[in-house]
Amino acid sequence: MNYASPQTVADARATGTITPGYMTGFGNSFETEALPGALPIGRNSPQKCSYGLYAEQLSGSPFTAPRAANERSWLYRIRPSVKHSGRFTKVDIGLWKTAPCHEADLPIGQLRWSPIPLPEREQSFLEGVRTMTTAGDANTQTGMGAHVYLITRSMQDEVFYNADAEMLFVLQQGKLHFFTEFGIIGAEPGEIVVIPRGVKFRLDLVDGPARGYLCENYGGAFTLPERGPIGANCLANSRDFMTPVAAYEDRDIATELYVKWGGELYRTTLQHSPLDVVAWHGNYAPYKYDLRRYSAVGPILYDHADPSIFTVLTAPSETPGTANIDFVIFPERWLVAENTFRPPWYHMNIMSEFMGLVYGVYDAKPEGFMPGGISLHNCMLPHGPDAQAFEHASNVDLKPVKLTGTMAFMFETRFPQHVTRYAAELETLQSDYADCWQGLQKRFDPTRP
Repeated sequence: MNYASPQTVADARATGTITPGYMTGFGNSFETEALPGALPIGRNSPQKCSYGLYAEQLSGSPFTAPRAANERSWLYRIRPSVKHSGRFTKVDIGLWKTAPCHEADLPIGQLRWSPIPLPEREQSFLEGVRTMTTAGDANTQTGMGAHVYLITRSMQDEVFYNADAEMLFVLQQGKLHFFTEFGIIGAEPGEIVVIPRGVKFRLDLVDGPARGYLCENYGGAFTLPERGPIGANCLANSRDFMTPVAAYEDRDIATELYVKWGGELYRTTLQHSPLDVVAWHGNYAPYKYDLRRYSAVGPILYDHADPSIFTVLTAPSETPGTANIDFVIFPERWLVAENTFRPPWYHMNIMSEFMGLVYGVYDAKPEGFMPGGISLHNCMLPHGPDAQAFEHASNVDLKPVKLTGTMAFMFETRFPQHVTRYAAELETLQSDYADCWQGLQKRFDPTRP
């Protein structure tokens, strides 16, 4: 059994001494309690729960989903969620868009943005989400939204949950504390945090303003990819995923609850905090993962393996082998292949690729692609190394080289990604991005094999 101190959430925020506790493993059935005996033993819903708590189930999948895909947790809370509701009013959702969203009139082409500056004015997470692309249709639970977040203040007496999507945060600048119903998650750049659909949380800054990336997954939950012939080890190992121990907040104070539902934002006022889960058990819970623990594999003789070997998490679709979303990273790794053009090759892809750079330099685009930046290579639009990267990789001495201090990622989906008006009109959109391939010259000479 895992224990957390009573009223950890409130005490931690009040004192600023936050020491999150975690349980390890991906998709495990966990059990944890913040007060001894709060968790029923051998049953889910006793006639009377300890400490006067209410039993409540949160389901992330249909009741009849196969065991391997069935997601649910039992929560033992001070008030049931029906008391964390009320008369909702629609409020402005700002620049947060939801698929389907076809509002920008850009010609097709490869796109890249420089990092978006943090604003000088105060804005919380809810005010700071900026949608770059959308794909699919949230109403049919297919596709995704790709966003940046720009945060300059902590959420105060505000709590949020997303009914439209599971959320994957990729931290790029600034540490964050996620105060969730399930416990506290602390995260820093180089880590990701996944908040399941329907889970309430409050987001606080730790060491100043924060910027990062956010993927809304409208479809089935992220899971670990099958390793196939790789076998039982490497890639993202289950033991490195961390889920918080129980921690609750017992405060009778006015709290604004925000809910994203159907692409709209709604608000109601509660007279207490909804982060009041004293104990819980199950496999539907938030978690974090340190991308620097990813055990990369690759070719050790010649040629490339497909970039799918860098998949951290995948959200499957109804078509086997075709993801609704793949979350792919390009971390530190050795390059050792002989007689091989080592950067990613030139290609066109049925999948569409939203790429970001957390830190360092991306080897296929050493110029113009900066930490905090974004590129978009959509379905069946060609892309690959720029002219500088091609010349270097074609002529370099092919000794073993380690790429260090780098972390890039992709949100890759089977759906075309539609650019929002905000993204299309950003000053950081690099109008000359496609020129990076202009230096590629005709090299063909039929007289020289």
